[in-house]
Amino acid sequence: MINSCGRVRIIICSPVSEMDEEDCERRRMECLDEMSNLEKQFNDLRDQLYRERLSQVNSKLSEVEAGRASEYLEPLAVLLENMQVRTKVAGIYRELCLDSVKNKYDCEIQAASQHWESEKLLLLDTVQSELEEKIRRLEEDRHSIDITSELWNDELSGRKKRRDVLSPDKKRRRPSVVSDILPLLLCDWTAIRKAVATLGPHRGKADSDTAVFPFRADRSRPILNC
Repeated sequence: MINSCGRVRIIICSPVSEMDEEDCERRRMECLDEMSNLEKQFNDLRDQLYRERLSQVNSKLSEVEAGRASEYLEPLAVLLENMQVRTKVAGIYRELCLDSVKNKYDCEIQAASQHWESEKLLLLDTVQSELEEKIRRLEEDRHSIDITSELWNDELSGRKKRRDVLSPDKKRRRPSVVSDILPLLLCDWTAIRKAVATLGPHRGKADSDTAVFPFRADRSRPILNC
């Protein structure tokens, strides 16, 4: 036996100590039985707790699968709110993109239309200039032919008078044709006027008060009728 000073005291065995040993053995057995009972109770409680927890987990899983669990509904509500916000933002972004594409399309259409109008006016001006030049040349050729024809007729008339004076009994002959180019030139000039009359309505309001052919303001020469 150890005293308070830490020294070991030797106890001499006696009949009383044997009784103590039996009592200790009995108490040890009781303790062992109690420990065994406690261990059994612990195992039973552990199994019961496991079954209860398993039942709770299965119940919660069933609620989650059915969509009734609070642990599922609260995050789901947050996700739904975020989804609505992002959907709204995506819709606004989509509208902005559509407006941008529409504006770009309108700009392209306007640019193409302006380019077409510019090219059309340029082409019309070019055709008008070419036709005016052709008409001018035709008028000059016609005027030249008219003068030549008059001179030729005068010359023929003079020759005829001289021949008539020299031979009064001789039959009169018709004057020869100056040239066959005059009818061709006049026909070409008529065709050009018809083409110009066809192009006339496309010149717009600015040319609505002009003649059949849209001459420029600086041109005052009248058109000769064929």
